[in-house]
Amino acid sequence: EVQLVESGGGLVQAGGSLRLACAASGFTFDDYGIGWFRQAPGKEREGVSCINSSDGSRFYADSVEGRFTISSDIAKNTVYLQMNSLKPEDTAVYYCAAMRSRAGCSSRKYEYDYWGQGTQVTVSS
Repeated sequence: EVQLVESGGGLVQAGGSLRLACAASGFTFDDYGIGWFRQAPGKEREGVSCINSSDGSRFYADSVEGRFTISSDIAKNTVYLQMNSLKPEDTAVYYCAAMRSRAGCSSRKYEYDYWGQGTQVTVSS
């Protein structure tokens, strides 16, 4: 059974940092791209970042470029999202997702096959 479990969310002041983790099980990590998405109240779910461990490709949305860093630990089947210089507009539920791909990843949510339950990130001003 494929499972994705997010952790690391919480409440932080503007300018602070959080590290999210996405622990994956039930599939071969190398065959999938892993993405981070977020959804704020009343807004569409948007792609934040993604990584494919097979070819090292990464993507960042313009809104987080230079502040967020995605990485993976293949031995632990875990993908991390280090979020620095957080802003109130980063407040959202953050989801990780997996898409079948031997190379590359995508910012488009419809390309992803499996989703986690999400973790809340709240940034206070």
